[in-house]
Amino acid sequence: MKNKDISNLFTRMGTLLQIKGENVFKVRAYFKAADNINSLSEDIAIFRDEKRLGDIPGVGKTLQEKIGEYLDTGKLTAYDKLTKEIPETVLDVISIPSVGPKKAKLFFDELKVKDIDMLEKLAKNGKLLSLEGIKSKTIENVLKGIRIVREGNNRMNLGAATMCAEEILEQLKVLKEVKQISVAGSLRRGRETIGDIDILVASSDAQKVMDVFVSLPEVRSINAHGETKSSVMTNKNIQVDLRVVDSNNFGAALLYFTGSKNFNIKLRQLAIKSKMKVSEYGIFDTSLKKEKCLASKTEKECFKVLGLANIPPELREDIGMETLFDEKKKVKLPALIEQKDIQGEIHVHSTWSDGRHSIKEMAEAARKRGYSYLAISDHSYKLRIARGVSPADLIKKKKEIDSLNKTFKNFRILFGSEVEIDSEGNLDYNDKILSEFDIVIGAIHTGFEQSSKQLTQRLIKACQNKHVNMIAHPTGVHLGKRDPYDFDFKAVCQAAVDNNVCLEINSFPIRLDLNSSNIYFAREMGVKFVINTDSHHINHLNHMRYGVTLARRGWLTKKDVVNTKDVGGLLKSFKKS
Repeated sequence: MKNKDISNLFTRMGTLLQIKGENVFKVRAYFKAADNINSLSEDIAIFRDEKRLGDIPGVGKTLQEKIGEYLDTGKLTAYDKLTKEIPETVLDVISIPSVGPKKAKLFFDELKVKDIDMLEKLAKNGKLLSLEGIKSKTIENVLKGIRIVREGNNRMNLGAATMCAEEILEQLKVLKEVKQISVAGSLRRGRETIGDIDILVASSDAQKVMDVFVSLPEVRSINAHGETKSSVMTNKNIQVDLRVVDSNNFGAALLYFTGSKNFNIKLRQLAIKSKMKVSEYGIFDTSLKKEKCLASKTEKECFKVLGLANIPPELREDIGMETLFDEKKKVKLPALIEQKDIQGEIHVHSTWSDGRHSIKEMAEAARKRGYSYLAISDHSYKLRIARGVSPADLIKKKKEIDSLNKTFKNFRILFGSEVEIDSEGNLDYNDKILSEFDIVIGAIHTGFEQSSKQLTQRLIKACQNKHVNMIAHPTGVHLGKRDPYDFDFKAVCQAAVDNNVCLEINSFPIRLDLNSSNIYFAREMGVKFVINTDSHHINHLNHMRYGVTLARRGWLTKKDVVNTKDVGGLLKSFKKS
């Protein structure tokens, strides 16, 4: 399917036209078409073949011709012509937090800023200050944004890494030579961001597996092609390393190459005390003249020989590591939460605000996943950019939900709202309106530049509101684009506990907020959590697995997460004392 490619192309085209100063309606046409094409569930090539491109909202005759040209040639003449006027690298400048199209246009028009390196140089030598409206604080934010973008380019989020790895795993699994296969490294541990992807295979014919691996359609270039290890760069500039081992050593190798580095150090230290050693080939008894392999086939066997429980990959991090290896306490591993424990979500969006699907479509998708409830929590009305719901429209939305609920059996749509927390910590709707919701979610989307004290007070005041049940994406992080805002996390956790407010674990790949360290800390303080996807499309419901992974890394059990309860238990857990 070329849907995403065309959607991205039209978005880039619209952005460059915006910088060029093109007619605003022409610019919007590209953005609207990109949006609608990205939402298609059917291959756009089929629309073209069946002469149905005109059925896609926002796709007129001109854009239909451009879609046809791209499908036939893989190129777009108009785009190539435009990038001769405005270099494509200007789009990288726009991606920097605090810049955006308006400032990028100013930088390009006045100083011919074509790329991030040039922008950084001008920011550091003070030349940007010569531009109207640019102040020292602006320069500070630009340089900070450049750092965030560069760090983001070096690492991918958990969702992007998972999708890339799964595409490759699916193609290797079908080989008869592949007896066992698994991701390893930071991806297997579920880190929020990943550098390279590591894959481990058990096979007696390493060469065949290697030859297929380096020839996969995703491969752009080959870094190394050896007998038991190969490394490639994908078309999306992701490094993937593949290692092949003997089936008898697969467990030990998987344990070793999953890491983390510090976890492996702890294992080695533990082994030495018992006159053993740990390597990628197995656990060996070193007390004999000739070393004897005690375990190697499975991770479980390796852990057992070392006197440890079968430690899940998500816990093999610095978080809680001292607890895992505390010989005095002999800590019992928690029964970590699993995706099957989730009974519903309370933070998804519909077409009433900035969602792509109707309430009914979102509910049906949730039912297919086996959920028993779903709260449609659209944005509140002051968040104009997300088409927040006005008080008048809330009445219509509630009627629609009530009507749909009459048609469902063993499933309930909850009337929710993601309510904006303003600069003073007040909520968007008044108490009367808030009291009518089943679920009220407090959220910050603006004012990230406020002081730590101000941001902390905003969140605490929201927690103290008698109607608020949860704080959404609590730290405001946007991976590769925005750092967490500065606030007193401990104070907010305490306010959440004191006022029976949950903190969200947001599963959306570009958020993954809270991170695992914050989850572990908040859990120790007694905070309760809700895992949500923040879905704006039915496909986004699939992101739940990433939030569950973060919860597991934070040592959460089923009891720590309120949306593992049925709808009655969920609503009861939100009741204020």
